[in-house]
Amino acid sequence: MSETQRKLTTIFAADVQDYTRLMGEDEEGTLAMLKHYRDAMSRLITSHGGRVVNTWGDGLLADFPSVVEAVRAAIDVQNELAGKNAARPTDGRMLFRIGINLGDVIVEGDDIYGDGVNIAARLQASAPAGGIVISNTVYDQVRNKVAVGFDFLGPLEMKNVADAVPSYAVRIGDIGTEPQRPAAAAPDRPVEMVTPRPAPAPPAPPRGRLRKIGGILAVIGAVLIVINIATWEGEFWAVWPLLAFAFVAAMRWVRSQNQFDQRIAALAVIGVGIVAINMLTWHGVFWAIWPLLGLSVAAGVRWAMRD
Repeated sequence: MSETQRKLTTIFAADVQDYTRLMGEDEEGTLAMLKHYRDAMSRLITSHGGRVVNTWGDGLLADFPSVVEAVRAAIDVQNELAGKNAARPTDGRMLFRIGINLGDVIVEGDDIYGDGVNIAARLQASAPAGGIVISNTVYDQVRNKVAVGFDFLGPLEMKNVADAVPSYAVRIGDIGTEPQRPAAAAPDRPVEMVTPRPAPAPPAPPRGRLRKIGGILAVIGAVLIVINIATWEGEFWAVWPLLAFAFVAAMRWVRSQNQFDQRIAALAVIGVGIVAINMLTWHGVFWAIWPLLGLSVAAGVRWAMRD
């Protein structure tokens, strides 16, 4: 008999919205898509240091030693799956709901049990399609460490759980924050908007869309170079639209990444653009030093004001 023990861990629960409807419309196609999406989810969970504990039907249960990495994995999962769904018709998309809880669990072999797992499952059931809902124990650990916004949902009443669990929706993309089940919030406590560190940026476009935009800009840039060479009159004018395309692509990347403060990264991109313009219009004066100094001051102030 395997030894039973307890541990504190981060529980990640996910399932598919409208799975029964999808199966009713196309069983084989839905199963193939579920396997493809679940493989992508498992890969991202593993890359963030997590472990897939169990899968059943359309559900998946994982645990993480790090609360921050669990939330980052959930964000990466929803962004990657949004990119995959973008190419599918609206009624044929497979949208996962994710719930994350930090709690004490019973470990028996490779499985985990207990209220910590049950709460994660209830949070998942409260999440909107394509969204993430976390408990207050998770929020307390990640609110200053993950570059996304959070919306307070109030205490969520949960079946077989004695006390309501204060919960937060993670603000990603265009996903709504309305819980799937009514929130039993106190009458005098409205839904509050919580600003994390760093301040939340506008919703990042799905990675699939970024790749398409990059491909379109690359094709247009190649066409402009060919036209410039074919009509050559001693001037490489195509460098200016190419520089503009590079700036657009860089700013898109800034919006989509979570490794760096997005405002500081945007200032860095602007600075590189100014230096490029100075070099391309060189007349013996490095005038870019002055706007670079101003940008450096702005970045320094931004960094110093971080909590």
